[in-house]
Amino acid sequence: MLLTAFGGFMWLIFTAMLVLAVVALVLAAVAREDAYRAADKQNKMFWLIILGITVAVNLWVPMLFVQIAGLVATIVFFVDVRPALRQVSGGGRGRRGGSSSDGPYGPYNGGR
Repeated sequence: MLLTAFGGFMWLIFTAMLVLAVVALVLAAVAREDAYRAADKQNKMFWLIILGITVAVNLWVPMLFVQIAGLVATIVFFVDVRPALRQVSGGGRGRRGGSSSDGPYGPYNGGR
């Protein structure tokens, strides 16, 4: 029973790694090529190749070490490259120059 639970947990971890890699690959593909240059990151083709290899490894190569290396590349994309691309591209979650304390109807004054 314990072995079955461990196998299910590992399947969940591997599936999460695959989903993260696929999402990173899609986000890397839809970003503009000039945004990579403006953000002073590696070019778009580099990230597409790295993340594509990560997806392929997660699907077909059951070697944990290689999958963890792909996970590191995916995390680097999400933590370093994607925020830089969003900043250069002017991407934001609907913000139009407001402060961090702004709510949906204007600034939050703390009940004053």
